[in-house]
Amino acid sequence: MFSVFRNAWKVKDLRMKLFYMLFILLVVRLGTHIPVPGISMDKLVGGNAMGDDAMSLFTLMTGGSYGSIFAMGIGPYINSSIIMQLLTVAIPKLEQINKEGEEGRKKINQATRVLAVVLAVLQGAGQIYTVHGMFTNQSWFIYGAALVTMVTGTIFIMWLGEKLTECGIGNGSSFIIFANILAGLPNGVEQLYTYATSSDSAGSMAWISIILLLVVFIFIIGFVILVQDGERRIPVQYSKKMAGRTIFGGQSSFIPIKVNIAGVMSIIFAISLLQFPQTIKNMFGVTWLDDVVRILDIQNPIGAVIYIILIFCFTFFYTSFAFNPVEVAENMKKSGGFIPGIRPGKPTSEFIQGVVDRISLIGACFYALIAIVPVAIGWIFPGIQVGFGGTTLLIVTGVALEIVKQLESQLLMRHYKGFLS
Repeated sequence: MFSVFRNAWKVKDLRMKLFYMLFILLVVRLGTHIPVPGISMDKLVGGNAMGDDAMSLFTLMTGGSYGSIFAMGIGPYINSSIIMQLLTVAIPKLEQINKEGEEGRKKINQATRVLAVVLAVLQGAGQIYTVHGMFTNQSWFIYGAALVTMVTGTIFIMWLGEKLTECGIGNGSSFIIFANILAGLPNGVEQLYTYATSSDSAGSMAWISIILLLVVFIFIIGFVILVQDGERRIPVQYSKKMAGRTIFGGQSSFIPIKVNIAGVMSIIFAISLLQFPQTIKNMFGVTWLDDVVRILDIQNPIGAVIYIILIFCFTFFYTSFAFNPVEVAENMKKSGGFIPGIRPGKPTSEFIQGVVDRISLIGACFYALIAIVPVAIGWIFPGIQVGFGGTTLLIVTGVALEIVKQLESQLLMRHYKGFLS
């Protein structure tokens, strides 16, 4: 990985792209420290109006920018993209638009942006209502100015994300989330150091616990990288065709089915559903939800079991939208391809569906294990505040691998001489 960055740094074009990416990420991080008009950051930090559980998922997307002009971060756009992706599969009209090529994708992207603004208004209004007591001047004008500022900040981050994508080194929205997550790394190191120096137990035992935690953390990252690149390759043979005196086809290929088809979406959906009662309780002060929130807390054994069940359910649910075996089988049949030993048409789609189901089961076990390890660490080492979660690990490793692959492909294009040279 380091050799890839070193070689990319030697290429002027790639070096300028890296500088451009770092500049935009610096702008995003600076914006997280600019408060919205009229809010008292001292009261907000001291009061912790959202609560620790609700802040954990929110901080993942925003990098701890609660109360700033980038308070919602890229979150509304990510949610809008997920909703539009699901609607594109569920609504035939949107599916037809999406298949119209570049023009259709532009329409879907524009609808995604509009929906993101609507979600930003709703989310921003909910946040302002939650912390309205933290404003120095509690008037509707101040609330409106804060809402406009937060929505404008979200739109600006969406624009920066698209500029990062145009830069050509991967998905800009993923980079922004990646930078926000890494921004909390120094705070995590500080928490571990505080635990080691101020622990009630023997100092050596505290350091041993931290070393064991770091070893587990390294093994988890390696396991995540291994599974991220894992795929099941279904062999495909294309029949030969005669056109005049020329024979076309006859090649062998494969259909790559990745283990993590659902990606990080299953964990995000599961933890969002578990934290929904907490969000309602914080926004409207519903006291009778206290018992529900306590049971659904992932640190609670019952909540942890429900968490794992939801991960399995959402893994299969999202995979069913992201991968369509019937469409794959039809495209293979049209192009003269077939799986050796399997008849084209319905038998092929059923075979692919069976492979996808087995792969999804392995992926669900993987997601559940990654998501539950930080919870288990909290049970084993109750004094240590784990600064990472399953979603964090998957996003960080996924984006890092994407950056490396993009740089490798661009280096290959610039150094490939071809057969004419």
